[in-house]
Amino acid sequence: MLIIGEKINVMSMTIGPAMKNRDPKPIQDLAVAQVEAGANVLDINIGPARKNGAEIMEWVVKTVQDAVDVMLCLDTTNAEAMEAGLKVCKKQPIINSASGEPNRLETMMSLAAKYEANVIGLTMTETGIPRDANERLAIAVDIMTKMAEKGVPMENLYLDPLILPVAVAQEQAQEAIEAIKMFRQLNDPPIKTVVGLSNISNGAPAETKPLLDRTYLTMLATVGLDAAIADPFDKELMDAVKTVRILRNEVLYCHSYLD
Repeated sequence: MLIIGEKINVMSMTIGPAMKNRDPKPIQDLAVAQVEAGANVLDINIGPARKNGAEIMEWVVKTVQDAVDVMLCLDTTNAEAMEAGLKVCKKQPIINSASGEPNRLETMMSLAAKYEANVIGLTMTETGIPRDANERLAIAVDIMTKMAEKGVPMENLYLDPLILPVAVAQEQAQEAIEAIKMFRQLNDPPIKTVVGLSNISNGAPAETKPLLDRTYLTMLATVGLDAAIADPFDKELMDAVKTVRILRNEVLYCHSYLD
């Protein structure tokens, strides 16, 4: 299971100003710390970036790559900024994300084809949030159809069932799990899946958030989840990820595997 470190985000009280002021140190320190904590990929979220978006994304990607040698997952709704980041990625990047909204799907899949990028397909559209697993499945099929049209290999796709906070949409936690089961039946080999894990605990009390995240990750792992955008600084969460890898026979067991 891939862990995509979620911390390089323009909404952060330290990272936002660092992006604005082109101050590399907070960004590089955070990149290194996430990788040392076990993140396999780093998410770079610059938000809508309507002003100087392309310049910001290019600078942040280069800044992070000067500090760590991992895959990057680029997150912005600004297509020009997305392309600027893709151009300078040294490793195969991940586009986060192409929703089922027709214009965004067209734009992001075109970029995925041009830059041979992986892409997260978010199963929602301009009409809003899916009500159940079946609606998510229908959007997933549309995403896959557009991929085939653009010549993007299916192995480059990560389908995201869209996790909602349990505090406001409790029934949706199980719908997302059911959607992942369905997604895996759409192709052989199965389509990969990813979630924004911390969404499940948004709005919950601080003392409850870690338990919700860890428990839900374990539930998702049982149905074949391949990747999670998550907090690599949550040691117990990362220990759970290591244990999942052991029990899936992805790595060899030894008594000291948590060290």
